[in-house]
Amino acid sequence: MPMIFINDINPILFEYGPLSIRWYGLFFAIGLVLNYLILRWIFNREKLPATHLDSLALYLFVGLVVGARLGHIIFYNLGYFSAHPFEILQIWNGGLSSHGATIGLVVALLLWAKIYKVKFYKYADFLAIPMPLTAMFVRIGNFFNSEIVGLPTNSNFGVVFKKLGEDFPRYPSQLFEAAALLIVFVVLMWLYLKGKKKDSALAPQNGSRAQNYYPPLFLTFVFIFLYFSARFILEYWKDLHVLPEGFPLSMGQVLSILPILVSVGYFVWAIFRKRK
Repeated sequence: MPMIFINDINPILFEYGPLSIRWYGLFFAIGLVLNYLILRWIFNREKLPATHLDSLALYLFVGLVVGARLGHIIFYNLGYFSAHPFEILQIWNGGLSSHGATIGLVVALLLWAKIYKVKFYKYADFLAIPMPLTAMFVRIGNFFNSEIVGLPTNSNFGVVFKKLGEDFPRYPSQLFEAAALLIVFVVLMWLYLKGKKKDSALAPQNGSRAQNYYPPLFLTFVFIFLYFSARFILEYWKDLHVLPEGFPLSMGQVLSILPILVSVGYFVWAIFRKRK
């Protein structure tokens, strides 16, 4: 049975005079709000200072937006934005890179940890848990913007992006990635709660805290490995290459290799550490 969806969604949700609210911006905001609420729940659960969350949220927001935007510009559209510099700030039109966002978040957390004199790893795992949920909403926003589209498909399953002036179906690569990100979020939350439960059983014996059940940065590298592995695979369905024609990998795949290798190296180190 054919399953062809016609995407003729207006990217502008609401418009009044010069003021307009886009679907992309709405989904981005929903992702950020859910991220903050989940982190607040985790901070309360871990009995961490609420004041730390408020200041950290500001640093992370700036790091996320700046890193994601610069990543998109440098990795994917440097030539275009060099010719149109005034469009650099127009993030409501889309154009955020997950690789750049990851770099921006790490830099922001390192800077915040240095200023507030706390250990980086103490917060990194908690921050990683809701991150894929925020990224999921960004990808849904990409779908509403008819951007980062998939390759054309001759199957009975696909999406026709009318806003691009097309009449043929493509793979909904944005929704594929959104589904993968939701799975990553569920896995991270499950690991976190599982670690809490097991560590609670150990607490009466050695007084250990829940976040010590896993080695430091364990959840962070689980997120990095799962997301960038999924990203590497899903790039085969995206119609966005950037690199010279004939090169076997896309820019997204090239940028995903290093995070995958680093995370694998971390797990090898963690296994040997546990054996010792």
